[in-house]
Amino acid sequence: MNKEAVLAELHALREQVVGVRDSAVASVDGMLVVSDTDKVRPDALAALAAAALGLGKSTSNEVGMGELREVVTRCQSGHIVVYAIQDHSLLVVLGDEGLDIARLHLRSRPAISRLAEILG
Repeated sequence: MNKEAVLAELHALREQVVGVRDSAVASVDGMLVVSDTDKVRPDALAALAAAALGLGKSTSNEVGMGELREVVTRCQSGHIVVYAIQDHSLLVVLGDEGLDIARLHLRSRPAISRLAEILG
């Protein structure tokens, strides 16, 4: 796995989408792969994002709505978005109040495909 390539994808999201503050890639069991964070503890972010993704997957399975794509949490001062990368990894993006959610979803889909290839 090429950690520099993963980090380049995270940097590209920050540059392409207004409001992206922090991001990380982790395994579905919460182990950090790489992060682009300033003020957030990356290990804690990876673990909590994995928990959110797991809950989202369980919920989508229970209600029969198909494969989970993302979990979006809106907070008082921003957003937390967790994307599934195949069955083994995740991308978590933190955004401020001005996060362009539509653009994030648009830009993240091809990034997730590239990350899946990089992560193997």
